[in-house]
Amino acid sequence: MSLAENVLQIIEQAAQEQGFGRVRTVVLEIGQLAAVEPEAMRFCFAAVMAGSIAEGAALEMVTAPGAGWCLQCAASVPLTEQPGACPRCGGFRVRVTGGAELRVKELLVE
Repeated sequence: MSLAENVLQIIEQAAQEQGFGRVRTVVLEIGQLAAVEPEAMRFCFAAVMAGSIAEGAALEMVTAPGAGWCLQCAASVPLTEQPGACPRCGGFRVRVTGGAELRVKELLVE
């Protein structure tokens, strides 16, 4: 629920800065490692947006792949879980470099 509330704050701030009055579509980029359940986000999004400038807005979610930097083999590697082993060397000294984010990627507004 708090993630959806944060999205609403971002939308309201953008509306104030850019002067739009209604949001038709919200596109969220959700990292593969962000631990966000899409169906839970849809439910919370609808509940939180009720009564706001984004009430009834469509929610689109795109997935950002997980990525990391392996300190053992000094390589950028894809990650599907966190913490995860390096798919190249099997080591566990992998620092996440992508795929843990949740961000408002795009707004379709009036």
